[in-house]
Amino acid sequence: MNVLGIIASGVAALFITVALAKSARRVALRPHVPDEPGGRAPRAEALRRTGGATAVLGVGTATGVALWLGASDEAAGSVGGLLAGAGIVAALGLVHDLKPLWPALRLGAQIAAAILVVCLAGLPPAAGVLAALWIVLVTNAFALLDHADGLLTAVGLVTAAGLLTCALVGGAPALALLPTTLVAGLAGFLLHTWHPARLRLGAAGAQFTGFALAASGALIQAAAPSGRAAWAALPALATVALADSALVLISRRRAARSPLRDTDDHIAHRLRRVRVTVPGAAVLTTLWAAVPVATGTLVYAELLHPAFLLLPFAGTTAAVFALLRIPAYAPSRTAPPRTGSSRTAPSRTAAARRTQTSGVGAAIPAAASAPGAKPSAPGRGTPAARTAAGHPTVPPPPTGRPAAEAAAAAAERG
Repeated sequence: MNVLGIIASGVAALFITVALAKSARRVALRPHVPDEPGGRAPRAEALRRTGGATAVLGVGTATGVALWLGASDEAAGSVGGLLAGAGIVAALGLVHDLKPLWPALRLGAQIAAAILVVCLAGLPPAAGVLAALWIVLVTNAFALLDHADGLLTAVGLVTAAGLLTCALVGGAPALALLPTTLVAGLAGFLLHTWHPARLRLGAAGAQFTGFALAASGALIQAAAPSGRAAWAALPALATVALADSALVLISRRRAARSPLRDTDDHIAHRLRRVRVTVPGAAVLTTLWAAVPVATGTLVYAELLHPAFLLLPFAGTTAAVFALLRIPAYAPSRTAPPRTGSSRTAPSRTAAARRTQTSGVGAAIPAAASAPGAKPSAPGRGTPAARTAAGHPTVPPPPTGRPAAEAAAAAAERG
């Protein structure tokens, strides 16, 4: 496949994706009659969530037409397997966008698509097993990056550009077809998914992007010349995606949470907690991804020694540990432990209240008793207070007058 064919395929993918995304955006933002009183039409939200299908159609159409025209005859089986496997996971992702599916079903479809790619590429059994495992792992790692506006689109664009360069440098221009159309499709979709996102990649676009990147990297590594350090250079292109997955797994393990329960504990979520804006989080993560991608590409082109790959790896490890220090979960609402002091505090408070009540009762004179009445027995109450003339005092009125004023009024009456 010549360079002009690669450029033509990329331009076609760009125009198809832009046209389809613009139409989908216009339909998604069109006002609809809500299904529920006072609500918003669920149809519009579903259209925004399935907007990634436009990028899938743009990339898939351009790649399929190029294959039909014989643009990559020397590797038609490998490229056809790439496109077929990516189409399978994208179709299942579109169904998941409309009606959530079981994780086991989606994982099984990804494994089947990876086996299809490996078989059509003609890899040996041992290399095929490793490639299939790598494809499934990296596909889900990239799909998890779709947790912020524009994040996966930008990171996927940078990673696909690195794979395109590696394919051209390594002498496998046929394997550069899908990365080329993917770069163009993601570039055309980026403006629609940037914050505030009008369209989203959804499960269809995210799994298609992750599978295309993972499978392309595996096949480019298998077709690399023996003298190149492809075994170390190409895995570096997925550094940020794997770092996000490691961050999530470690964080949920420490918090005793289920690893399958998606929460706000990814890279962009933690950056937001330190007052980084949504576009800023996408830009920072993309720049983070560009460093290992550029380093891996230069190592693959034999312009840098493989030891330089330790630098982005060390920086990524330090960044993951730094992000782990940012709290990602709300503190659990648990009752305070009952210590000895906490058990005695209520009793002391109650005793103080009883003492205060008895003191107030002693200050307030008792009610007047009838003439000739006997004083109350000990333990049943205090004897009625009397004035200097021997007359009983008058109890305070119900309005809550102080005891001193009541006693003064009784003295004046006496």
